Amino acid sequence: MPETPERVRGIKQLPIFPLPLVLLPNELLPLHIFEPRYRKMFADIEAGNNLFGVSWQPDDGPVTQMPQPGSTGCAAEVREKETLEDGRSNVLTLGVARYVLLDYIDIDEPYAVGDVEFFVDDPGDEAAIALAADNVFQKFRRMAAAAFKLAGNRGAPPELASADPEPLSFLVGAAMNFDAASKYKLLTMRSTYDRLTRIDENLADIVQRIESQAEVASVSKTNGHGGRMPDL
Repeated sequence: MPETPERVRGIKQLPIFPLPLVLLPNELLPLHIFEPRYRKMFADIEAGNNLFGVSWQPDDGPVTQMPQPGSTGCAAEVREKETLEDGRSNVLTLGVARYVLLDYIDIDEPYAVGDVEFFVDDPGDEAAIALAADNVFQKFRRMAAAAFKLAGNRGAPPELASADPEPLSFLVGAAMNFDAASKYKLLTMRSTYDRLTRIDENLADIVQRIESQAEVASVSKTNGHGGRMPDL
């Protein structure tokens, strides 16, 4: 049974950083921090546990609106920080674990702090989950191989290692170009099987398309024949 990552065990409160994007566990997120309130937030984070919460706030709403209690977010850990001379900073963060935002805390800070409750996926049929994970992994390998071929086989082919089903679902989900609403749905799902199934459905179309593109590109380099392009 999946367990809450040790990195966030016992944590009940997080600074909340509303962004017009969705962060998944194990996904890297680079940030450029320039607003004074968030400069203060990241200074406090650095002096504390290096964690904050990324909550999706669609950019089509009021500027002053914050993510609502009951919404799902992802705790992020600061991995690298570069402070610039004028006080701005470039920060590299990594998604750690999902949470439900229970409510906001009334504190004397320029940024929001929330009460949060972390969660992981519910238990499921292990055999069905393992099969779904293998289907996703195999399609993802095919997609990576086709992308390498489409790029002209330059460099080294990607080395992909399998992972436990829940982390795998987030790793592949992060690599796919989902819109924010679709990605948020993946974040909120508490069934590893359902998340893998949804990803698998999307991967099937993507793999077929990119493999077709790679084959066309490969044939075009031989002028439509099996041999090399003729010298002109």
